[in-house]
Amino acid sequence: MAKGGLKQVLVAGGGIGGLAAAVACARQGVPVQLLERATQLSEVGAGIQMGPNVTRILQAWGLGDALAQVAAFPKLLQARDAQTGRVLGSLRLGERAQALYGAPYATIHRADLQGLLQVAVKAADVDVQLGQTVQGWQAGAQRLDVHSAQGQHWQADALIGADGVWSAVRQQLLGDAPARFTGQLAYRALVAQADLPVHLRTHEVTVWMGPRLHVVHYPVRGGEWLNLVAIVHGDKPAHAEAWDAAGHTQALMQAMGAVSGAVGRDLQERLASVSAWWQWALHDRAPLAYAHEMAQGLVALLGDAAHPMRPFLAQGAGMAIEDAQVLAQCLAHGAGRVPDRLQAYAEQRWARNARVQARAIRNGQIFHAQGALALGRNWGLRLGGERLMDLPWLYSGIL
Repeated sequence: MAKGGLKQVLVAGGGIGGLAAAVACARQGVPVQLLERATQLSEVGAGIQMGPNVTRILQAWGLGDALAQVAAFPKLLQARDAQTGRVLGSLRLGERAQALYGAPYATIHRADLQGLLQVAVKAADVDVQLGQTVQGWQAGAQRLDVHSAQGQHWQADALIGADGVWSAVRQQLLGDAPARFTGQLAYRALVAQADLPVHLRTHEVTVWMGPRLHVVHYPVRGGEWLNLVAIVHGDKPAHAEAWDAAGHTQALMQAMGAVSGAVGRDLQERLASVSAWWQWALHDRAPLAYAHEMAQGLVALLGDAAHPMRPFLAQGAGMAIEDAQVLAQCLAHGAGRVPDRLQAYAEQRWARNARVQARAIRNGQIFHAQGALALGRNWGLRLGGERLMDLPWLYSGIL
């Protein structure tokens, strides 16, 4: 019998959360199978920031060397006024993050993170079934009969819904409303640093904050590319669930409104350097309120399926990876029956995830502040700087 008396744990979803769950479970000796609706594990998306709370876990999984080969490790995070270009506050990363938190702050392209997790899944000999969309399940006394839209069936001790913000597993488990549109649109782009003028090349994380908008950019792919994300307010697009709706510079500048003509020259040049933007509509849910929103019976949720969050704390992928680590520990070493272990997982995770969700919402309000609130933000950052920008409660992590 495998670890914890388990015969089979199914993970629905082959994105970062699902791959992380498969890696974590395999490392703990939990027999795991991954089901993904796509016919291949594609590498898509934009950049991801990972605090020490996340990189520490990847290192514990033996992925530190692989991470070092594809990520960038910024030495500084800056907050700047989008209209004046003035630096409002700075947070040292690099050696300071390593010394304080025992792990680095990293920035990485989503495709590179997915890639190193896929290699780890393959190395652990995890069974990956592609082209299988988990549609639902019937619960027995001790096991689940899980079925896909393609007509396949599996017997499982537990089902982990890591199938994203539009999770089918969540819909059967909780039956709640779809994720809510935040009223914000994100435009993302990648630019080769070699194609930029020397004065625009950077290895720092910079957040430009302005009225009803902000722009963030940071290095990825070992620093050779610059990831840019501009978030503005706008109407819900016709295809709101799409990740890769084509966005254009003209549409972005129109959404930025009068501010687009008044942003600092440095930021103007960076925005103008982009030849193609991709747009997606931001969706989230209210912060978790109870553990049962993450697990009931033999079914648990992980990552965006459980707690989709706004990107203003840069912890969406990070919380999914933390979820995966705790889930695997509870399944492999937890006491009692499987429902008790999944409940223990939910009890350990829901409050921290809720705190991150709430802080991300609050950060969005601060980033996009106008008038007196913006003046207060700028004054506070200039006065508090690193003390305000550091997040020991978050970066100290779970390991």
